Amino acid sequence: MASSKDYVNYIMEQLSDIGDISCRAMMGEYVIYYRDKVVGGIYDDRFLVKPTESAKAMMPDAESEFPYEGAKAMLLVDDVEDREFLRELLEATYPEQPAPKKKK
Repeated sequence: MASSKDYVNYIMEQLSDIGDISCRAMMGEYVIYYRDKVVGGIYDDRFLVKPTESAKAMMPDAESEFPYEGAKAMLLVDDVEDREFLRELLEATYPEQPAPKKKK
């Protein structure tokens, strides 16, 4: 099941205060970028983030879920209503994300 455009728009609105945030459609789902690094995505109307040490510390009870079959597990962000928490989460996890790959 692909994510609904309404849910994607809602999550992007919740993240809009952060700045330098974007998403890109990928096979019916959406990858979320913060300052050009992949931090998570929207899969089946679920906001998932990479399981960095900071994300695990900030969401110790978060469910570990697979965005799609064959993918690595990610953490489900339950509290998508709290914009301040979302900002803190992405800012904390940003340094732990790998740098974007150079395009050839």
